[in-house]
Amino acid sequence: MPKEASTNSSAWDGTRGDLVVYFAGSRWEGPPGHDRHMAEALSRCRPVLFVEPPVSALTSLKRPELGGLLDRPRLRILNPRLAHLVTPVVPGHSRPGLHRLVPPMVGRATRRAVDRLYGSASREPVAAVVSSRAEDPGAALPARRRVFYATDDLVAGAEMLGLPRDRLIREEARALRSADAVAVVSTALLERYARDGVAAQMIPNGCRPDAYADVDEAPVPPGVTLTGPVAGLLGHINDRIDLALLEAVADTGSSMLIVGPVAPGYHAERFTALTRRRNVCWVGPKHHTEMASFLRLIDVGLTPYADNEFNRASFPLKTLEYLAAGRGVVATPLPAVTWLNTDLVSTAATPAEFAARVQAALAVPRTGELAARRRAFAREHGWDQRATQLAELIGSGA
Repeated sequence: MPKEASTNSSAWDGTRGDLVVYFAGSRWEGPPGHDRHMAEALSRCRPVLFVEPPVSALTSLKRPELGGLLDRPRLRILNPRLAHLVTPVVPGHSRPGLHRLVPPMVGRATRRAVDRLYGSASREPVAAVVSSRAEDPGAALPARRRVFYATDDLVAGAEMLGLPRDRLIREEARALRSADAVAVVSTALLERYARDGVAAQMIPNGCRPDAYADVDEAPVPPGVTLTGPVAGLLGHINDRIDLALLEAVADTGSSMLIVGPVAPGYHAERFTALTRRRNVCWVGPKHHTEMASFLRLIDVGLTPYADNEFNRASFPLKTLEYLAAGRGVVATPLPAVTWLNTDLVSTAATPAEFAARVQAALAVPRTGELAARRRAFAREHGWDQRATQLAELIGSGA
């Protein structure tokens, strides 16, 4: 049986009244997403308990990339201000009917974890509950401040997520009503909530400039023999990606590197045909610690998102990460790119325009001065700045 905790709570810093309980919509393991980045940055100024999305034994079996999540301690103290909680639930927990059991199960597990960190005698409310989930697992946890943090338009993405749209609408409405404050990652979400009479604060995605500072000295990965300059896409290949844009880039003869897993059923024949071209190299999924090596190989990063409601409300992490690595960027004109308001990112909507922008960007020499300018821009959008905004939103209700 897994242990309840991996270390003694005496290693824990801060008080119960300082704690932020962060109910994440994305997992800790794997490529770091918004929730992990934000929790890590926020923990530099106050203690944070990161609550993993629900996981069942069936989920763990179906997804080996989770790495035996249920075999680890339920509660792990990662450092004196950051703890991680696994929340096991019943198999089939997303099905109609069973899904109602999940929030109370996660809520009970979270209350027990907080008691383990601070002792069960104290009933002082935690500083805040922050949730990027539509459901509200922290409803019964006493907190001085409740923040709903919309990191995606979950309602618009219902079909892609495989969840009932009507359920997500109800859950989101309930989360908005119970929140003391609402944060969003994009102007599209800001405007959608405003139309419904909900005031929100925009706290967009950020990047970790320090993680990409030494990209040009990273080990060269084996097996990539593309002739430079190289355009590259790093990330998950799924319905968010417009495959026609990648095909158009390949049609120009430009070298293209693709790094990341491909979702089952994603244009299988077309994607296979693309990766068989002489000027295209797909290396499959790689561990996030290897990304610096692959970024070293590219000159221009691609953010070829499809034009749909879900993507328009998103804020792709990769755009800022390419800039933090000193690389050029060509992206589709999402509102998030418009908000960045920089000439360091070229935009195009159609395949022909996108391919032309990529060719033009590849022709620009990557001088030290230009790379430094890109990195300086990325530093203005670091996760520490984003965490400061969230801390201020939390602190205003203390």
